[in-house]
Amino acid sequence: MKIIVIGGAGYIGSHIVHDLVEQAHEVTVFDNLSSGFRENLPNNVHFILGDILNSIDLKDVFAENFDFVMHFAALKAAGESMTNPGKYAENNISGSINILNAMVNAKIQNIIFSSSAAVYGFPEYLPVDENHPMKPINFYGYTKLAIEEILGWYSDLGKIKFAALRYFNAAGYDVHGRITRLENNPANLLPIVMEVATGKREEMQVFGDDYNTKDGTGVRDYIHVSDLSVAHIKAMKYMQETGKNITINLATGDGYSVQDIMNLAEKITGKKINHEIVPRRHGDPAELVAKSQIANELLDWRPRYSSLERILETMWSVYEQN
Repeated sequence: MKIIVIGGAGYIGSHIVHDLVEQAHEVTVFDNLSSGFRENLPNNVHFILGDILNSIDLKDVFAENFDFVMHFAALKAAGESMTNPGKYAENNISGSINILNAMVNAKIQNIIFSSSAAVYGFPEYLPVDENHPMKPINFYGYTKLAIEEILGWYSDLGKIKFAALRYFNAAGYDVHGRITRLENNPANLLPIVMEVATGKREEMQVFGDDYNTKDGTGVRDYIHVSDLSVAHIKAMKYMQETGKNITINLATGDGYSVQDIMNLAEKITGKKINHEIVPRRHGDPAELVAKSQIANELLDWRPRYSSLERILETMWSVYEQN
C-alpha cells in the first residue's frame, strides 16, 4: 500500500517507517525535522520536508493518492503544554485539522492517529480501559482528546475512517538496531535515566517516594516502541478489511515503579543512577496501568518486546553508541 507517515522522522514514527518498508509498502515521510532525524529513516523512503501548519505543503504532498495517513506530528511535553497552551493548540489541534482537510480535499479516507493515555487523566479505577472517563489533567492530553473528537465528527459526516491508538508510556529502541539517533530533548523518565547512566546528567529527580506503592515511588505501564509499531500495522490491516473505526489502548497491563527502573538500569548499564527525592508533582497518580483487551481481540495484538529488561537493553545499546 501507499502510505504517508506525517512526523515519520520522529521517535515513534521512524520505527514504524522501517517496519512498513520491510513489509514492502511504499512509504512517504512528511516531517519538519523539529525533533526528528533523516538519519533514522531507510534510504529508500521518499522524504518531504514540510509542516502541518502550512496548508500549501499539505496540499502539495497530498496530490499523490495515498491509501493511509499515519499522523505522529504532535508536540508532547505535558509540562510545557500548561505554560504555553497556544503552541499546543496551534500545532496539535490546528495542525490535525489541516491534515484532515487536506485528506478530504484529496479524497484520502484512512488515518491512523497517535493518541495518548493522557486523554484519561487521573485514574478512577485500575487497570484503565477504553470505557474509563476522559478527563485530561494537562493541556497536552486535552489536545489529544480534542483531535479524537474531531476525528469522530469527520467520520460521522462520511469524510474519513480512523484508528485512534492511545499509548501508555512508549519506550525502548528498535529491537533490530536500525535506529541510531536519540530522541531530541526527552522529558520522560526512561530517557532521563539513560542520560544519567551516560553522564549527560549528573543526577535525576524522583518526584515522591511516599506513594501507596510497594516502594513508595510511582508505578507506570511501559510499552516498547517496536510493539507499538506492530499495533499500527495491524490497525491498518483491520481498517482495510473491515472499513471500521477503532479506538484502543496500547499497553502491557504490567506496572513498574521508578525504583524498579533505576535498579534494573544500574544492573544493565553498570552505572550508578544518581538521584534526588523531591516532592510529588501535582496530578501524578500513584499508579497507572491499562488493559488492552480490545487490541488483543480485534487486532490479535499482544506486546512481545515490552519486558522492562528488553526496553532498557534496547535503549542502552543506542545511548551507549551516542
